[in-house]
Amino acid sequence: MNNQSKPLILIIEDDEFLANIYKSKFEVEGYKVQVENNGEDGYYAILKKKPTVVLLDVLLPGIDGFTILKRVKESKKTQHIPVILLTNLGDKKDVEKGITLGADDYLIKAHFKPSETVTKVNQLLNR
Repeated sequence: MNNQSKPLILIIEDDEFLANIYKSKFEVEGYKVQVENNGEDGYYAILKKKPTVVLLDVLLPGIDGFTILKRVKESKKTQHIPVILLTNLGDKKDVEKGITLGADDYLIKAHFKPSETVTKVNQLLNR
């Protein structure tokens, strides 16, 4: 598989250690991965790169994940891009807000190992 045909996973996560674990897991599975550490850079990367899937933390410096999700799903240019919220906000209200705003899935970091997150993305792309 050449680099052009590899799906691009955009990880917007301010915890660099965690972001790198996810990055490694996805690269081993044959994905191209880009990591952004704050909301602004993450949002602009979505607009510029049109990733195959976005893994989006909610609590970010700058623009928060819910705002990014709302913008992505409101724009005709990006609304088709699947967004998985990957966060530690496990409150029912937060989950409902994420799904209402258009998230394709809502994963609580503490409940999902990075390898399980890769499996979720694979399932999403194979639907």
